[in-house]
Amino acid sequence: MINISEVLETNKMIEQENLDVRTITMGISLLDCADKDLNTTCDKIYHKITTLAQNLVSTGEEISREFAIPIVNKRISITPISLVGASCCKIPADYVEIAKTLDRAAKEVGVNFLGGYSAVVSKGMTKSDELLIRSIPQALAVTERICSSINVGSTKTGINMDAVRLMGDIILQTAQNTKEQDSLGCAKLVVLCNAPDDNPFMAGAFHGVSEADAIINVGVSGPGVVKYALEQMDKGKETPANFETLCETIKKTAFKITRVGQLVAQEASKRLGIPFGIIDLSLAPTPAIGDSVADILQCIGVEHAGAPGTTAALAMLNDQVKKGGVMASSYVGGLSGAFIPVSEDQGMIDAVKAGALTIEKLEAMTCVCSVGLDMIAIPGDTKATTIAGIIADESAIGMVNQKTTAVRIIPVIGKGVGDTVEFGGLLGYAPIMPVNTFGCERFVNRTGRIPAPIHSFKN
Repeated sequence: MINISEVLETNKMIEQENLDVRTITMGISLLDCADKDLNTTCDKIYHKITTLAQNLVSTGEEISREFAIPIVNKRISITPISLVGASCCKIPADYVEIAKTLDRAAKEVGVNFLGGYSAVVSKGMTKSDELLIRSIPQALAVTERICSSINVGSTKTGINMDAVRLMGDIILQTAQNTKEQDSLGCAKLVVLCNAPDDNPFMAGAFHGVSEADAIINVGVSGPGVVKYALEQMDKGKETPANFETLCETIKKTAFKITRVGQLVAQEASKRLGIPFGIIDLSLAPTPAIGDSVADILQCIGVEHAGAPGTTAALAMLNDQVKKGGVMASSYVGGLSGAFIPVSEDQGMIDAVKAGALTIEKLEAMTCVCSVGLDMIAIPGDTKATTIAGIIADESAIGMVNQKTTAVRIIPVIGKGVGDTVEFGGLLGYAPIMPVNTFGCERFVNRTGRIPAPIHSFKN
């Protein structure tokens, strides 16, 4: 049983070390909203979301006040919309109308983001999938709270290179359509491989078809707490603690963080009358000083994120967070690892500015953590084929290693290397990073899909 004494133990973490519950995300199935008529589909979608989620925000705030636990975001994830709109959407503009409805519903219930303007196309695209994908640039330009994700590959199916190539174009179009906001639309668009059905974090959240009609998923966070624990571990010592002590410290801290998330999840589930789904253990940084995964890596012993040893340190951190977290909750899922977004992590930003961190090093780091190349600003004149090549590389890492990987990359129209882009809030700010300018057109313009690896054949 979880009791209030466990929460009281974490008061110092909350007050001084930036511990928070990053999100309560309500997953909602919209499969029963599908109709041949577009207006009817939109009406059903709006009614179901505003009915089920009408008390989500107030309940989160109530729990936060009662237990003195900051709950930063209240969000909604929905069934991939390409499934819901398949019968009624004939052109991309039809999907844009659904996006507007979703945005209106999100504003009505007060959530900050709604994820699931999505399609799963890892083996092939239906006509509905393609229409949704082609609607994304316009949909993200005319909405405020909608997040979009496209799953282009999996370990079981391989990588759909037709979808990868298309997403290179879509990302550039989205950047162009939101250029007045420094291409902000791309911050709400992610391309995934091995996307989980129960991820509570944006922009990749959607409510998988294997899920219940509605569920509550919670994402915890606490890079600042882990950093503080490691600082205390080595405080006043001439020689750093050994790896056994280091790992035990991270595991124990992850356990305490996850117990807080478990309490919030159970309370939200009980008060809303909706089943509890999973706890996502991910260490999600913020732009706040000290709330940084990069700072944890420095505590472990590297001068800057990106220095030799960084990938090994990150692998160890990720593994110990999972080992500690799984002991604190019966249901762990989502992404559950260490996030390494550039714009949302002050330590990562500092490492880029110092010249210690490049896109290529970030790609290597994604082999051992959750989830991928995240919130990276690149020059606005980057080719669509180059972006597609980056997506293909990251998808290959996920496919071969049987893990989730993702690309949330932002070509900022009108800006280049040396410039900085400001997104605001949790999205932070980022220096524009250089991209390898050698071409990959001949590779990404091949049609079809990259086959699944040999270890995918397990039946």
